[in-house]
Amino acid sequence: MSTPEPQIPELPSSLSLIQKLGAVALISGLLVALVYEYTKPMIADNQRVALEGALFKVLPTSASSRLTFRLENSQLSPVPDDTPNDGNLVYAGYDKDHKLVGIALTAAAQGYQDMVKILYAYDPYHSCIKDFVVLKSTETPGFGDKIATDESFLKNFECLDARVNEEQSALAQAIRTVRHGTKKNPWEIDAIAGATITSNAVGRMLDKSGQLFHPAIAQNLNLLENAQRATQP
Repeated sequence: MSTPEPQIPELPSSLSLIQKLGAVALISGLLVALVYEYTKPMIADNQRVALEGALFKVLPTSASSRLTFRLENSQLSPVPDDTPNDGNLVYAGYDKDHKLVGIALTAAAQGYQDMVKILYAYDPYHSCIKDFVVLKSTETPGFGDKIATDESFLKNFECLDARVNEEQSALAQAIRTVRHGTKKNPWEIDAIAGATITSNAVGRMLDKSGQLFHPAIAQNLNLLENAQRATQP
């Protein structure tokens, strides 16, 4: 007596597979879009809270009020304080006598793993960068994150030279990161040994931001100085 041949299930057609995969992709994409839209306001609110905390840290303690300006075509114009920062905002701090006491700016650059974003303090009267706070970083713990904790690295920002040239068109000297232990000029950043990629990212982002913002701040300094007083009744 012969053994019956095993039944081989019929393979689905290519069209059927494409339809099923397409349906799965469509549903997945829809779910991602829904989650993004649902969490978008919460993410924006968290970013706003983080920015407010960072502004509190980098602006001088004498700053009792703040105004926000947008940079466009080398001109500064006031905007509401809750305006989302697309990298073009200037935060000016004033004391109780309406005197300009400091400016805060954002900067970003590619680090070892992802974009590193900071908020830094700029003193327009001494033309130097004095402090910064990391807003976003996913650098390797123990290495890249040293930019926020390494004391010798942070000394670079006690007064990092960021003056503009006589034409007020660019920085007088490009800010750059140099190999650890080789800093010779006040506009150079002494890198962290073992974290040179992130150190270089800080130098690149500060130079890019300085080339964009610092000349415009010099050109619009009178506007910044008088803006707070102009808002008073």
